[in-house]
Amino acid sequence: MSSLSRELVFLILQFLDEEKFKETVHKLEKESGFFFNMRYFEDCVTNGEWDEVEKYLSVYTKVDDNRYSMKIFFEIRKQKYLEALDKGDHGRAVEILVKDLKVFSTFNEELFKEITLLLTLANFRENEQLSKYGDTKTARAVMLVELKKLIEANPLFRDKLQFPTLKNSRLRTIINQSLNWQHQLCRNPRPNPDIKTLFVDHTCGPPNGARAPSPVTNPLMGSIPKVGGFPPIGAHGPFQPVVAPAPAPAPLTASFAGWMANPSSVAHQALSAGPIGLSASCNADSENVLKRPRPFGISEEMNNLPVNILSVTYPGQSHTHTLYSSEDLPKNVFSDLNQGSIVKSMDFHPVQQTLLLVGTNIGDIAIWEVASRERLVSRNFKVWDLGACSTTLQASLASENTAAVNRVIWSPDGALLGVAYSKHIVHIYSYHGSDGLRNHLEIDAHVGNVSDLAFSQPNKQLCLITCGEDKTIKVWDAVTGNKQYSFEGHEAPVFSVCPHHKESIQFIFSTAIDGKIKAWLYDNMGSRVDYNAPGHSCTTMAYSADGTRLFSCGTNKEGESHIVEWNESEGAVKRTYHGLGKRSVGVVQFDTTRNRFLAAGDEFQIKFWDMDNVNLLTAINAGGRLPASPCLRFNKEGIILAVSTNDNGIKILVNADGTRLLRSIENCALDASRAASVAVEKGPIIGTFGASISTAGTSIGIADRSAPMTAIVGLNGDNRTLPDVKPRVADELEKSKIWKLTEINEPSQLRSLCLPDSLMPIRVVRMIYTNSGGAILALTDNAVHKLWKWQKNERNLTGKATSALPPQFWQPSSGILMTNDICETNQEDAVPCFALSKNDSYVMSASGGKISLFNMMTFKTMTTFMVPPPAASFLAFHPQDNNVIAIGMDDSSIQIFNVRVDQVKTKLRGHQKRVTGLAFSNVLNVLVSSGADAQLCVWSMDGWEKQASKFLQIPSGHVSNPLGQTRVQFHEDQIHVLAVHGTHMAIYEAPKLECLKQWIPRESSGSITDAVYSCDSQSIYVSFEDASVCILTSATLQLRCRINPGAYLPSNPSTRVYPVVVAVHPSEPNQFALGLSDGGVHVLEPPEEGKWGFSSTLENGAGPTISSTAGSDQLPR
Repeated sequence: MSSLSRELVFLILQFLDEEKFKETVHKLEKESGFFFNMRYFEDCVTNGEWDEVEKYLSVYTKVDDNRYSMKIFFEIRKQKYLEALDKGDHGRAVEILVKDLKVFSTFNEELFKEITLLLTLANFRENEQLSKYGDTKTARAVMLVELKKLIEANPLFRDKLQFPTLKNSRLRTIINQSLNWQHQLCRNPRPNPDIKTLFVDHTCGPPNGARAPSPVTNPLMGSIPKVGGFPPIGAHGPFQPVVAPAPAPAPLTASFAGWMANPSSVAHQALSAGPIGLSASCNADSENVLKRPRPFGISEEMNNLPVNILSVTYPGQSHTHTLYSSEDLPKNVFSDLNQGSIVKSMDFHPVQQTLLLVGTNIGDIAIWEVASRERLVSRNFKVWDLGACSTTLQASLASENTAAVNRVIWSPDGALLGVAYSKHIVHIYSYHGSDGLRNHLEIDAHVGNVSDLAFSQPNKQLCLITCGEDKTIKVWDAVTGNKQYSFEGHEAPVFSVCPHHKESIQFIFSTAIDGKIKAWLYDNMGSRVDYNAPGHSCTTMAYSADGTRLFSCGTNKEGESHIVEWNESEGAVKRTYHGLGKRSVGVVQFDTTRNRFLAAGDEFQIKFWDMDNVNLLTAINAGGRLPASPCLRFNKEGIILAVSTNDNGIKILVNADGTRLLRSIENCALDASRAASVAVEKGPIIGTFGASISTAGTSIGIADRSAPMTAIVGLNGDNRTLPDVKPRVADELEKSKIWKLTEINEPSQLRSLCLPDSLMPIRVVRMIYTNSGGAILALTDNAVHKLWKWQKNERNLTGKATSALPPQFWQPSSGILMTNDICETNQEDAVPCFALSKNDSYVMSASGGKISLFNMMTFKTMTTFMVPPPAASFLAFHPQDNNVIAIGMDDSSIQIFNVRVDQVKTKLRGHQKRVTGLAFSNVLNVLVSSGADAQLCVWSMDGWEKQASKFLQIPSGHVSNPLGQTRVQFHEDQIHVLAVHGTHMAIYEAPKLECLKQWIPRESSGSITDAVYSCDSQSIYVSFEDASVCILTSATLQLRCRINPGAYLPSNPSTRVYPVVVAVHPSEPNQFALGLSDGGVHVLEPPEEGKWGFSSTLENGAGPTISSTAGSDQLPR
């Protein structure tokens, strides 16, 4: 049996044990012989089940195998014989003597005779050696100690006594991952597919025969909703632990295993084999498995989640399904940028895809807006803190105070940028939009040249990876600058680094100028790969955008260049592309785009290849003026290509989509400029966050992106500066829009649905959509939960929540209600709260009494805990461990509670009043809390120490409610925090809690009752005491739509009704629900195929302005 088959047996054993198939477990143990279950053996001996004891033992050893085995069987049979004598059952004793003990007479005849003589004694304890024999139970226990020693010493048991260390429900997890993989290969992946069977491969049929949408993302459209994951296979409760990765060296992926084929080149032989089943010596079956396409995009966090909460989102179709042609390549010159010095490195912003970061040979860096040809930021080389630098660097700078830029790069979210210089230094800046570039870290990283740098996120922590002339690779904490790892092993200066991850394994490829390629895990255990680049060239490596294909491009000392694709599972070159020059000048640079094309700068041209064809696709000179080996870079969508020129400039090349994008931004910027000039004549300039007050007309405009001071925009005309508030540029596509404020007054202007309810209407205090998007859960003031479910049918193929069809008010057949425990004495002061598990199976909830855990299918109470006082006031599941919850308390503390062991791990104290909001960030590894004291606190999830705190800036003239609830929610980037208070909203940047924006509503609306990000974080829905709802663009806090009460409430309600809580759909960014003070729940959506609010292009330079009515931001009626 192969090693993989053997491991499968262990997975099945774990599964059977978890499912309580105890007899089957032991049958499989005996039939396979892979694992000797010492606990089961002990139980059998203790219970005197001698036949089963010998049957179980005989699988692993026989009497005459060795002296240890003989001694084991002898002790068992002797005990059985003595027990028969002790019972006075001489017939049974004789039978045992003849059948079982006779075999030992050939080895020790004298001993057998002595045992036989015991039959003649009235009590065998008369034998001197047995005089201390006690009762049967004691004798078995004494014998068991001896047997365990013999078994552990027996060489036949040495590899069978230890069960492999496995995460809980490992087989279930693997099956879930297999289904995820199958689903990724579906042509028409449906959200939340219904798994009927495991007997055949999963496929999603096309809905009504419709063709699946193209995976191409139109840059002028919003983000595409993510496809939902599979429901888990089986669940044993919500508190299966998530096991943290062990500190030992991580196992190697298939990517690494194949690279070990040449043992003579491996520097660390002890580590070269990798895990069982992944080495080069695997059998044919396992090799075929390794060579199959593997899905990527599932993060380490997702792989570590227990099966019952696994929920996976899926990237677009793999490269085999893309439909691009060479006409999609950006080959048309759009513009020229004059940088002023030789361009050495470029990188487009990952979010604002028309922002280009540039580094030059004299140490300059710049950020360009390529649409407007505007240089937003420019910095020269300068050491920030010379005293903190090494003496070597100080001496170098004393002789020549300049350095070239070797590499510039954005962090994955675009909040940071890194610069590697030719002298020791790495600079990290934080970018805050427009010209908002701030010094963040200066690292004296390497002795001599810093050749390359890259950002990575091992264990969800943002790190910086550098390499240099001192032959080392180093990993730094991107927040603190602390060095975490230093890798040594190259024999020549290291030229480039390429971090990546496959499944849960994070690793780094490095290349040196001698052509050596090595790979490293984050464990200080040495390189796992030692291989030669084609032609021993100085090489850079890069993955395709979907992470499934690895390429390298390099040039050797003779000027010969190679661009290749690697077969990771074999560690060999898969294909070599033709067309590069034989006498290249410098090292040829290359880039990949759209999971389909390669581009390289060579022989005064830009050369393109189709990834699946080794022959050159096309080559262009972009109108001339290109250097011999130009620097080039695609933007994320592959619709814009920047290439350096020989006259210290940059050419911007575009395809048709790129042209449309840049023209639209260019035109909007021109129109905004015209509007601003008109506004100057008529009234004050538009504030950074949207509205301003002018004398005539109505509209909202966009801000001057270079405005030096950020304004707080009050809809009552309160425009005031805030010293510690900094500006941040919005998403490029949002900034290109000029929004008109849309007023919705009539039911015909939107789609709304009042949900049916058969219970008493009681004020809704908490509400949430389920993670699947198919149901809404509400908690009312009387501690009762209500659940509405949308059914999947011909009119609703997805089964998702919609305003077009009413849902079912759902109750189990038992008729029971999910009702929280309440505290009769102080119920008026109770703060209801709940949290939903990731798989929608369980809800944890409290209404002033004990915390209850409910089963969402049966409504049964699974358990209760945490008897007040203090009472819970907010609940949040830990994002990495579903057993751990953060509980905000009404005594101002936060308790980190492990439900599985029913234990408080730690208590956090920092607030002065009750805690009313909690939000986790996996990216920053922090918990942000808010309280009735209007204070925000940041806590590290590692040691739970407080990192920062800040009080909200209550607008002047407003009085803060001492019992008011401040809520917090992370943007989907998990860095920016929305803080919601009755008087205002603000956006902060964690972990330092710098206030970026603040928005104050008009006084006539009353207090804010709730606010929340849309699922794509592009909008914010805000509800008010006057029953109106405002919709803001989150990037600018610009008001673009107001829904007035008459649009969704009855014309003459009997009492004052207003929204208490807002909930947003998890995958439909324009759908939200309101929980009302009268107990009603309304689902609201814009008109068919529409969005909330609409953008308008200003014409003829006549920019509409805000109404002159004091205190109003409404359109004239």
